[in-house]
Amino acid sequence: MTETKQNNFITIPQLENISFLIQGFGTERWKEEDFKRRPEWKNFRLLFLDQIHSDVIQSIDEIPRGNLKGDAMVTSLSSLFLIIRTADCLPALIVSQSPKVIAAVHCGRRGTCKRVVQRAIHRMIDHYGCDPSVLLVALGPLIGSRCYEVGEDVLMSFEKDGHSTESFQNHPTHEGKYLFDLKEANISQMLNLGIKKDNIFSVDICTHCHRDFASYRRDKDKASRVLSFIGMKG
Repeated sequence: MTETKQNNFITIPQLENISFLIQGFGTERWKEEDFKRRPEWKNFRLLFLDQIHSDVIQSIDEIPRGNLKGDAMVTSLSSLFLIIRTADCLPALIVSQSPKVIAAVHCGRRGTCKRVVQRAIHRMIDHYGCDPSVLLVALGPLIGSRCYEVGEDVLMSFEKDGHSTESFQNHPTHEGKYLFDLKEANISQMLNLGIKKDNIFSVDICTHCHRDFASYRRDKDKASRVLSFIGMKG
């Protein structure tokens, strides 16, 4: 799909016509302090999670006093930015227009195996009354399937938890290794909950191949983190 690049972050054009919504996927140059440099965002509170590669979903019904642990946030409150940090993992931003509810999800390999995106969508349905058939989803830059080599232990962990293994392909040159399509694994989980394929929009950028984005596989412990964000105007 075609994405819009502005001020060191990327937005999804199909979501830009939602008047109350702000969304973006940062490059490595987009930093926490940059949020406050935009006058129209000066009243927004920035919310981060201590991300633990889990299936823990935090419902934000009031401003938290301390750090929250987990890998997804869901809220109906305005003037908040839900922010996810990634360096190869998949950031997913989800919006319901009626009722007005947003979610930000950190979909790493382990979280995907634990169905974190499905649990976030269930929270939107059960706690906030959202209809999955009209949810809109934006998927940001992540490590592409051609660059994401995993071992047989990863394949077996997905099999053990009842997942389809269609997102795994035999590595063309490394015996006993697989190429894993993290994006497709999460899209499959969304479709199984009633999200419409036409309502899923994706930035087709591989973080491992593009140095504008953080990649743990490429840079190891030197890798920074990129910030993906979603919020609602008051």
